[in-house]
Amino acid sequence: MNIQKCLNSNQIKLIAILAMTADHIAWAVFPGYPLKPLPLLLHILGRLTCPIMCYCIAEGYHYTSNIRKYTTRLFIFAVISHFAYVFASADFSGWKSFIPFCGGNVLNQTSVMWSLAWGLVMLRIAHSKTIKGIRQGALLLLACVLSFPADWSCIAALCIVVIGTNRGNFKKQMAGMMVFVAAYAAVYCLSINFVYGLVQLAVALSIPVLWLYNGKRGANPTVNRVMKWVFYIYYPLHLVIIGTVQQLAGK
Repeated sequence: MNIQKCLNSNQIKLIAILAMTADHIAWAVFPGYPLKPLPLLLHILGRLTCPIMCYCIAEGYHYTSNIRKYTTRLFIFAVISHFAYVFASADFSGWKSFIPFCGGNVLNQTSVMWSLAWGLVMLRIAHSKTIKGIRQGALLLLACVLSFPADWSCIAALCIVVIGTNRGNFKKQMAGMMVFVAAYAAVYCLSINFVYGLVQLAVALSIPVLWLYNGKRGANPTVNRVMKWVFYIYYPLHLVIIGTVQQLAGK
């Protein structure tokens, strides 16, 4: 069966944005790990976001004309998003909450943008012609450690690496991604919540979406220029809005 690949990068990014918004609203409206159908459905839809963004960053690595600017841009927005992420979190209790590890926890200390940025760095290391052998392995391990405290931990970063290093082989890209997600889900089941650990496996729903990606940005150059910045701006902005609503509701 010949299935037409009909989704460009702008369209799959919009799918990711909608799924992410549903997921974050669910965390705000239904805090904790409720087992009711609506929050579970919203969180399942939310699993589309991370793999799509990992895929887009791996594609961005291939297409960018200036990898240093691309990397710098990701880290700048990771820093900006840190404050928005913490502000919108259920654990926010004042300015001290913005200081990583101030609450004694290790995980979820900052947003997934931090892990995505390090994933791009890891992909650069993996493709480097000058960094090889033990040095390459050590730097990849260090990047995993540095991204570990973020949302999605180092899993998002590793997904970028496996997608980027297997470009052109969709089956290997998706199989590698699901191996890391399965490990993440297993840890989630054992240490956080069993049902929500299984929810992480809904990442598989992103595979048909990514299969339909046609490798193009879009037909309209103006729209392309706008969409280049939409996710970077929307991600912290919608978290600030969610955090503000929560603070006002708390009063």
